[in-house]
Amino acid sequence: MVSRFCLGTANLGPFTPAAESLEIMSHALDMGINFFDTADIYGWWGGREQPGLSEEIIGRWLAQDKSRRRQIVLASKVYFPMSDEVNDRGLSAYHIRQACEDSLRRMGTDHIDLYQMHHVDRGAPQPAEYEWGMAKPGVDLYRPAHRRADTPWEEIWQAMELLVQQGKVLYVGSSNFAGWNIAQACERAAARHFLGPVSDQSLYNLNKRTVELEVIPACREYGLGLLAYMPLDGGLLAGVLKKAAEGRRTPVYDDLKPQMKARVDAWESFCRDLGESPVHVATAWLLKNPVVAATILGPRSREQLADNTRALELELDDAAMARLDEIWPGPGGQAPDAYAW
Repeated sequence: MVSRFCLGTANLGPFTPAAESLEIMSHALDMGINFFDTADIYGWWGGREQPGLSEEIIGRWLAQDKSRRRQIVLASKVYFPMSDEVNDRGLSAYHIRQACEDSLRRMGTDHIDLYQMHHVDRGAPQPAEYEWGMAKPGVDLYRPAHRRADTPWEEIWQAMELLVQQGKVLYVGSSNFAGWNIAQACERAAARHFLGPVSDQSLYNLNKRTVELEVIPACREYGLGLLAYMPLDGGLLAGVLKKAAEGRRTPVYDDLKPQMKARVDAWESFCRDLGESPVHVATAWLLKNPVVAATILGPRSREQLADNTRALELELDDAAMARLDEIWPGPGGQAPDAYAW
């Protein structure tokens, strides 16, 4: 059982100092949030360029009070490059094992409750800034041992099964999967008599509704809980026009094109007529979807975290939901009905 809010920790460390990050986690627990989400890569941005930083801060928080570990459901992720080492990335058994051990060490715990594949393996990601070994720029010195560029599901599930057998991982989840990736993962796991993924973490908000085509139907069919990240679409749904009128212009506002500005204006007018904050309405809309197990909040301060509680009480009626569909039209339902007869 997890709280409807999940504390996302991507900002803890890169944007929020460690001391304040510890306070945010304590405040989240006091609020009744028992679901904490992180990833081994968190800490790479914000000018810090220190992957693993957010996990280390979580480890410091857990060490302050040993009872906290039993009070939370702790989730982390594996996939993205953690160094310039050729095998320190992707979903190979080699990397899954090492990445899990590293995450456990950073967080000072003996198990991860939900271990998520941060992306479907489309071949080990090779960003341009990584130059490996003696390779000359533009020359790929390495080749995977597999006949395919991506890691076979048999290898992924064998590695995950071993972690579960060892008690280092309890449940496995996915993130940023397509609907057919979820089906593939579930079917391959079932063939091995393994539980398979229990959740998928996806970008989902009023303005970004593509997952309604196939990801949400796949989650519903296979019994996965959807964990929605970026519920406010980077601040677009958080009252950006009102803030600008008050002299608090943001990069989101500066990037608004006329057509989107008109849509956001209709959105904020709707929220004013409803007598509710755009933050609360956007989050309540997500929570109304029965497939959404939790929305991931990524606060940079205690105030941002506490500001979300009203969404749990807010009930949107059918008329409100219909109006929101007019302002923020989705893809038209699930596939193939959304685009075919």
